[in-house]
Amino acid sequence: MAEKVLMKGNEALAEAAVRAGCKLFFGYPITPQTELAAYMSRRLPKIGGTYLQAESEVAAINMVYGASAAGVRVMTSSSSPGISLKQEGISYMIGADLPALIINVQRGGPGLGSIQGSQADYWQATRATGHGDGHIVVFAPSTVQEMADLVALAFDIGDKFRTPVMILADGLLGQMMEPVVLPEALEAELPEKPWALFGHENKRMKNIVNSMHLDAQELEDSILERYQRYAEIQATEQRAECYLTDDADITLVAYGAASRVVRSAVNIVRAEGIKAGLIRPITLWPFCVQAIQAQISTSSSFLAVELSMGQMVDDLRLAVNGRREVHFFGHTGGIVPTPAEVAEAIRRVALADATTGGAALVAATAGAATGGAAQGVTAQTDVALTEGGA
Repeated sequence: MAEKVLMKGNEALAEAAVRAGCKLFFGYPITPQTELAAYMSRRLPKIGGTYLQAESEVAAINMVYGASAAGVRVMTSSSSPGISLKQEGISYMIGADLPALIINVQRGGPGLGSIQGSQADYWQATRATGHGDGHIVVFAPSTVQEMADLVALAFDIGDKFRTPVMILADGLLGQMMEPVVLPEALEAELPEKPWALFGHENKRMKNIVNSMHLDAQELEDSILERYQRYAEIQATEQRAECYLTDDADITLVAYGAASRVVRSAVNIVRAEGIKAGLIRPITLWPFCVQAIQAQISTSSSFLAVELSMGQMVDDLRLAVNGRREVHFFGHTGGIVPTPAEVAEAIRRVALADATTGGAALVAATAGAATGGAAQGVTAQTDVALTEGGA
């Protein structure tokens, strides 16, 4: 059995990437992910790899573009403001169908914000990181072990579908230390990439990696082909974990560090007789629509919990499609809700359901307040602030 080691989340991500065959890293330091880059700076030279601290985030992502075009496994990491600077390059990579692993260890924002953990980059990650019609695959780990486990999968999916893949962590997970069983080092050959720029020796037509299509029809054709791949990803790569959902009247939806708090809150209210459960999205794009829709027949309402003003809750509403009430609770600015706070939010939703006959389908006027608006939970405006409520 593999030995458990105590590692910080950022370092587990880095070591897992090395073991998945990544020998190139281009980045720029920014809190709270700097340990990842520092680890790579020590580790990669020992295995014949290359670590390069670029002069900026813009330079780093364009180096990633070039390395990926050559057919190698390459990775970059940053935190929220740095990812914003990388957006143009990520869009170029989407348009050129180039795989790479991008790590975002989120901090509070907008702007420079704070260095506290946050989940406020959900929209940025899932609504196409960069301009134009496009997506990237987005994973959301909730433990240091899962941070390590998802790296190889992210590389594999990126190579299979020729797309950038992001692991969207947060400052809590990046700085957290937990026991982790690291994956075995990759022994098999990496997948062949016949499209890559690795030299043709006059034995074949030259490959071209480019995101520019000046002819409108050519551009549309390339986008339509890419969206066929997106449809396959949505059909086959949705991932979620369900906890106590078989008989749940209230289903909570939370990802990453927030899901750890929610799991504790579910246990608290279960002891009181409230049937709550948790769906934890592991893929944020594609969102776990299948798991959500499977829960609609048994749950009277849903409650999204996030470390933001509410972003994932939009995808939850789309998945529920007006058939059940969707509530929101959360904190922003780097403040993490306590299990007791989330448990109280669940109790208020349970009271609202009891008052309105929650098992009934939501009427056409869905969105009207159901009585759960006090102290941070609303059905209409879906605003949750710090202590004192909306």
